[in-house]
Amino acid sequence: MSTTTAEKLADLREKLELSKAPGNPKAIARRKEKGLPTPRERIDMLLDPGSFVEVGQLARMAGDPANPYGDGVVTGHGTVEGRPVAVFAHDQTVFGGAAGEIFGRKVSAILDFAIKIGCPVIGINESAGARVQDAVASVAWYAEMGRRHEPLSGLCPQISIILGKCAGGAVYAPINTDVVIATEESYMFVTGPDVIKSVTGEDVSLEDLGGARKQAEYGNVHHVAADEKAAFEWARKYLSYMPSSCTEQPPIVNPGLEPEITEDDLSLDTFMPDADNAGYDMHDVLLKIFDDGDFHEVRSQTAQNIITGFARVDGRPVGVVANQPMYLSGALDAAASDKAAHFVQVCDAYNIPLVLVVDTPGFLPGVEQEKVGVIKRGGRFLFSYVSATVPKVTVVVRKSYGGGYAVMGSKQLGADVNFAWPTARIAVMGAESAVAVIGRRQIEAAGENAPAVRRELINYYNEHVATPYIAAERGYIDAVIEPATTRLEIRKALTLLRDKELPKNPRKHSLIPF
Repeated sequence: MSTTTAEKLADLREKLELSKAPGNPKAIARRKEKGLPTPRERIDMLLDPGSFVEVGQLARMAGDPANPYGDGVVTGHGTVEGRPVAVFAHDQTVFGGAAGEIFGRKVSAILDFAIKIGCPVIGINESAGARVQDAVASVAWYAEMGRRHEPLSGLCPQISIILGKCAGGAVYAPINTDVVIATEESYMFVTGPDVIKSVTGEDVSLEDLGGARKQAEYGNVHHVAADEKAAFEWARKYLSYMPSSCTEQPPIVNPGLEPEITEDDLSLDTFMPDADNAGYDMHDVLLKIFDDGDFHEVRSQTAQNIITGFARVDGRPVGVVANQPMYLSGALDAAASDKAAHFVQVCDAYNIPLVLVVDTPGFLPGVEQEKVGVIKRGGRFLFSYVSATVPKVTVVVRKSYGGGYAVMGSKQLGADVNFAWPTARIAVMGAESAVAVIGRRQIEAAGENAPAVRRELINYYNEHVATPYIAAERGYIDAVIEPATTRLEIRKALTLLRDKELPKNPRKHSLIPF
């Protein structure tokens, strides 16, 4: 029997209304009691107001009229600061947010959309993993979704936001994206505490197994946010430094500001402590040598002996890697090397220039570091930096010793422009260690005068060996500059390097240390 247009419209509206809350009523009630947003509310918090266009709202598994619309995931596209993004958000009230066939088809389709138009992808994750009742179809579609991350990798920025509990495939997919953000109250693990106990007998708490802070320590989370609103704000700011794809340029914001030396610049001339072992916060330097005193840090909660993040130079985004003297005296270790290596690769993929700010005594010695593979992981940092073809500028502000000199943007590893402050100390090792090696016999022969001889040798080493001028004489440093000129010198260097191009190697790909 035929129906009227009005009846067809009413039928559509009824279906759309059902699709807005398709989950288990008890699960929906529990989330309301906890004050948790729905998937669509989360997407609205993330995107520009009114920009979300949903795709696949009425999709569902065939065969049973009771199957829920959407199949546990909301997909679509919208804008962030006016630029297109693809987005999906898991619906934990439908099968615990677990992935089934239609779920997989929807997410795969939105990833294909991002590949086709060249736009960032943001995944809002809260899922129990594979849907057991869907058997092999679930894991097959997890593989299909995972396959899309490879063509997107380095093509378009990919952001994963972890909310609630995520397990199994719901953590394997995010770890293959560029950056993982998690809220304080979220968890991620391959298998939960109950399964672990039944299989291995190990008794572990949910927090120790997969809490956001723990996963940040393990290197699986790049930023831990206080709550969902803070997570979405962090993601939006991250995208403000990113191009939509590797074929485009990152956004330019307020170019041409402060073309002359400012009071903040001048304060750097008296900033560095006279004592070589005196600590200071590297953030205070970074806020003064880039635009607007703005710095968006990545992985601030782990490996704090090295700082990675984004700033702007003359309105254009740059990636910053800097040693932090407040932690381990800025020494490099295995965790810091992993952190820096990944960040360098992200910047290189999206044509974001690199600025390295150096104050490090070198690599951290010790048995534990050898056990956790500091050789291999330090090698990854070195390899990533050498492989990067973007403009690379280095500023040595104080210590630059041994392997730290090499890997932290040395001329020999491919830095384009290298500056040093007059306070820089560039050598194989620090004065105390060097004197212990090369002055041992002289000190032993001094008898009661040994402390004075040792101090004299240290002073001589600092004044005549570990200075920036020997490196400048040999061309390893392009210029020794006044600290107050740093911001403008970086600006001039990157302007000069803007059209840098290197020939492509015909090989299939390099082999990074694993």
